[in-house]
Amino acid sequence: MTLHDIPLTTMDGRPTTLGEHAGRVLLVVNVASRCGLTPQYAGLERLQEEYGERGLTVVGVPCNQFGGQEPGTNEEIAQFCSATYGVSFPMMDKVDVNGEDRHPLFDELTQVRDGDGKAGDVGWNFEKWVVDGDGAPVARFRSRTEPTDPQVVGAIEAALAGIGVTR
Repeated sequence: MTLHDIPLTTMDGRPTTLGEHAGRVLLVVNVASRCGLTPQYAGLERLQEEYGERGLTVVGVPCNQFGGQEPGTNEEIAQFCSATYGVSFPMMDKVDVNGEDRHPLFDELTQVRDGDGKAGDVGWNFEKWVVDGDGAPVARFRSRTEPTDPQVVGAIEAALAGIGVTR
């Protein structure tokens, strides 16, 4: 089983899996609309625009577990993301990323070690995981690392090279 096999629901209520994006590199991010890090949406959209045609799909997964910073309905979240940041990448249903009700996707993602060698619970909104075209997570970046940070971009480009995409 890979991340591609885990059932998800899109923000508009459609059942899906990340397998819908098989063969593409994913940047999975737990997002929130009322967080001090919310401006990272701009960088996420920039990555989607710059690398989308080369095989990257950013996937936003809202979560309200950190300071109640994603209190809205899916419709309100979608409206905010579209109107404020022009988000064009897929957004999933709001889920728990930690604790007893943690979504199975995050059961897997929290096992991935970050650059300091630490795995475990999601620390805050806007943690990021690069997932290769086969559905295997290959990198994890903590919340304060900007989406356009050279380390994130480098991990995306390495994963794109792994699916045979070069500049």
